[in-house]
Amino acid sequence: MSRPRLASVAVLGLLAAAPATAFAASGEGVAWWVWPLALFAVTFLLGIVAVLGGVGGGVLFVPIVGGFFPFHLDFVRGAGLMLALSGALSAGPGLLRSGMASVRLAMPLALIGSITSIAGAMVGLALPTNVVQVALGVTILAIAVLMWSAKKSERPEIGPPDALAQALRLNGIFHDAAAREDIRWHVHRTPLGLVMFAGIGFMAGMFGLGAGWANVPVLNLLMGAPLKVSVSTSSFLLTVVDTSAAWVYINRGAVLPMLMVPSILGVMLGAKIGGKLLHTTQAATVRKIVIGLLLVSGARAFLKGTGIWA
Repeated sequence: MSRPRLASVAVLGLLAAAPATAFAASGEGVAWWVWPLALFAVTFLLGIVAVLGGVGGGVLFVPIVGGFFPFHLDFVRGAGLMLALSGALSAGPGLLRSGMASVRLAMPLALIGSITSIAGAMVGLALPTNVVQVALGVTILAIAVLMWSAKKSERPEIGPPDALAQALRLNGIFHDAAAREDIRWHVHRTPLGLVMFAGIGFMAGMFGLGAGWANVPVLNLLMGAPLKVSVSTSSFLLTVVDTSAAWVYINRGAVLPMLMVPSILGVMLGAKIGGKLLHTTQAATVRKIVIGLLLVSGARAFLKGTGIWA
């Protein structure tokens, strides 16, 4: 079977899996071992689609598993953070060694984001589940709209750095192997970027989504960092922000091994397949499917939280 066709089968399988799990979402009359196997299968497909669509696994995992599986949302959000964290930890060291991820750029943003992620996790665990479901649905639908409208700039043209960026020396140079040149970069609008990352950290902790879906647009489109620097630094940011929020879920006992282990294994294996398919698959088409999945899962979370579709 050709690689493009295999990717299509994976996407169709993911679409077919969601209704099947929705049918058995009550969990009644289903053996306990069915759910880990179903999680592994669904998250394996999620890992493929996430890489091809250019999104983190957490932003698909939480609304789909929370909406179509019989697990409490607190456990799903805890697993979503651990899932996003495991992917970031596996990619982070290599990105740092390559020079594309900037520790100097990441640390002030990570400091703000990690503080607010702890607050977000505490608020999310304190609120009633139906309120969090409704807020999650609205957030996922907003992410789908953002993904549909957002554009990426490989090397944005920006003005001089602001005073805070100069004081923190948020600039650098990296070697672009594809372009075969050294690229100097700096950022601007740093105060606004800090405010945005405070909000991103809060949502990451509250919903367990990770934050890659928002990190890259803010770094690239708002602050003016090159796209490769933005993507690489975003992965390093996740290791700090998600770790802070994850400890809150671990401390509250909201990490369930039966949910977390098959999910992480499935996504990591799926991501490896997705990475191999990336060179031969039209990612733009898969991106539209990802947006469609977000719309369906976001609507499902909203309707489940309001009691319309329980």
